[in-house]
Amino acid sequence: MQPTHRSSRILQPAKNWFVFLSLFVALGLAYIPTGRLPGVPDWVPLVLAFWCIREPRRVGMGTAFVFGVLVDIGQGAAMGQHALAYVVLAYLATSIARRVLWFPPLQQALHILPMFFLTQLIMVLVRLVAGAEFPGWEYFLSSFTSAALWIPLHFVLLLPQYRPVDRDDNRPI
Repeated sequence: MQPTHRSSRILQPAKNWFVFLSLFVALGLAYIPTGRLPGVPDWVPLVLAFWCIREPRRVGMGTAFVFGVLVDIGQGAAMGQHALAYVVLAYLATSIARRVLWFPPLQQALHILPMFFLTQLIMVLVRLVAGAEFPGWEYFLSSFTSAALWIPLHFVLLLPQYRPVDRDDNRPI
């Protein structure tokens, strides 16, 4: 039996290409026309909040603004609606990053839930100021769906970082 090395359990740094690939995949999922189905998660803030907490020096308010404008363009929303909400989300996620990382994923999801709710509230307020109708309370179900998806997303996005420093040909990951 070989001794387990303590370094094999430490997460490797996230690769830039993987961080931005996951954000662009989330952007692609945001472009899927779902209509007004209640409870459909908003993928971009979900992945954005994850990386703002995990990699606050790489992903922050500038990235949030750019992806917010891209979502505004792709969904035909009021220009700056998503950008404003995502910048606030990135600020809040970055500010609580050190505290949230101490908790397991379930408790992290509970910390993140109010931020998702606030993000949606900001988007609704911008729409109301622009003259749109209130979308109904079921619009906010997306916050709860996003918080529930935080747990599996946490493991999926961290999976590439679990690679050991020493490459082993007999190990699949």
